[in-house]
Amino acid sequence: MSSIVTQRFIQCHNKLKEENRVRSSRQFAMALEYLPQSLSEILKGRRDVTIDLLRKGVEVYKMNPLFLYTGDGPLFMTSGENNDLRVLTVVTDSQDEERILHVPSAAHTGYALESGNANFMQQLPSFSLPDSRYKSHTHRSFEVFGDAMQPTLHEGEKVICAFIEPSLWENTVKDQQLYVVVHKAEVAVRRVQNRLKDGKTLVLDADNAFYKATEAKLGDIREIWQVRNKIGPVVAANGGNMPHLHEELKDLRKQVQMQNELISKLLNKLG
Repeated sequence: MSSIVTQRFIQCHNKLKEENRVRSSRQFAMALEYLPQSLSEILKGRRDVTIDLLRKGVEVYKMNPLFLYTGDGPLFMTSGENNDLRVLTVVTDSQDEERILHVPSAAHTGYALESGNANFMQQLPSFSLPDSRYKSHTHRSFEVFGDAMQPTLHEGEKVICAFIEPSLWENTVKDQQLYVVVHKAEVAVRRVQNRLKDGKTLVLDADNAFYKATEAKLGDIREIWQVRNKIGPVVAANGGNMPHLHEELKDLRKQVQMQNELISKLLNKLG
């Protein structure tokens, strides 16, 4: 069964044909630079619409992103309407399969400001994973910056995340779960408290007690990604600094043993 967003996309397609704005589904697909065979699979409910196809539908036919994601408003935008709404940009391979874009920490600010810029996004590194769970929905990886999420996450580790559609934020974002929240000019990996329904904000908590919780206002939030996995460095076989730590523990045990022996001698004398 196709997703509700796919069903709304099909509704827009059908409306365009009904109003003779497109002569055929093939013409529609070609205008969106999409394979007609793949579009046929979408129209038959066998495949969900991709984020990139939604973006092109908005650009070429002025499909209303608000309608596509929430069901509110008209199917198509009038001049100047909803220009502040953006559709997520993705990168696909030669088989039309989405790749996982990676956002290094050095690109965090640029990503927050330019995530709607297809040229910027295509310059980011991308990769694929064989696990089937990464084949459905749109995934992205972000490099962790700073020590705010220690000991859970460390600087330089990568988190693999699933995209959450804006229409689902209020009910899908769960308290105390890990998310990447893109807001203003910042990409923040944080534990979240959902206050969207009552306060129109997300509370962003750090696992490192040194950092205070902050708030992200709904109007400033551009994207929300649910953290599903992390990729970290492999620990050396010898444990890295473990030999040094073992020596310190050995010395500490000797000191404790000596103190116990002294205490035993003192007790014997007092007895």
